[in-house]
Amino acid sequence: MNPAPIGVFDSGLGGLTVVAQILNKLPDESVVYLADTAHVPYGERPLDEIRGFALDITAFLHGLGAKMVVMACNMSSATALGPAREAFPDTPVLGVIQPGSRAAIRVAAGRPVGVLATTGTVSSRAYSTAIRAAAPEIEVYEQACPEFVPLVESGESESARAYAAARRCVEPLVKAGVRTIILGCTHYPFLSSAIAAAAGPSVRLIDPAEETALQIDNTLTELGARAPLATAPRHRFFCTGDPDGFAEIGGKFIRSRIERVERAVWGVDLGKVLA
Repeated sequence: MNPAPIGVFDSGLGGLTVVAQILNKLPDESVVYLADTAHVPYGERPLDEIRGFALDITAFLHGLGAKMVVMACNMSSATALGPAREAFPDTPVLGVIQPGSRAAIRVAAGRPVGVLATTGTVSSRAYSTAIRAAAPEIEVYEQACPEFVPLVESGESESARAYAAARRCVEPLVKAGVRTIILGCTHYPFLSSAIAAAAGPSVRLIDPAEETALQIDNTLTELGARAPLATAPRHRFFCTGDPDGFAEIGGKFIRSRIERVERAVWGVDLGKVLA
């Protein structure tokens, strides 16, 4: 048994989709979450820069005593998962791309798979690589959606702008014949209503956060590192930008009140990169 928290991070609010799944499936576990809102969105940034952010944040969470670190960020998972595992060999470090790919392969049953993701994740070809390695017969179509993250971060997930953006991004995938679409950024499940409306009832949406939570559960069980049953969990939330509004919007996303958001400053509390 290990009561230490699970560390989770993302560029902003999106990683709270993974936190919500942890709270639902692993209610005894504590979570420490960091949103790198000083640098959101990651999707249009250089890959080397994102790798540096991810490694510094992993070190920050490790320093807070996290027993596991989850890169609830597709860009970080694509660029920094291997280096983070090398840097912290005694701490399990999980990403979201492999879990999401496994879920899509199961559902697709050999048919084409679509991926909605940020420009950077699409450029990395991480999902195509993961899916084809396990199921080379599956065609993968990836579509960049740079409008999505700003819409979520501004609280416009259900707006007319969100529905219009979803139609523009989903249409090429539907025309390509996909019936399974991976929400390849942790922000995108917040737009699932708009995406589902654009895709139609015959298309299945895959949220990697669900499969990631299962992998977290399995990994902790295998390591004997689950929190004791009936433990009262203690959650902490950090952001690297202005915390105003984060608690209110984030609380709605995880359906639980966030009492306090702490500030972590680049160049002071973590990393050497100044915002």
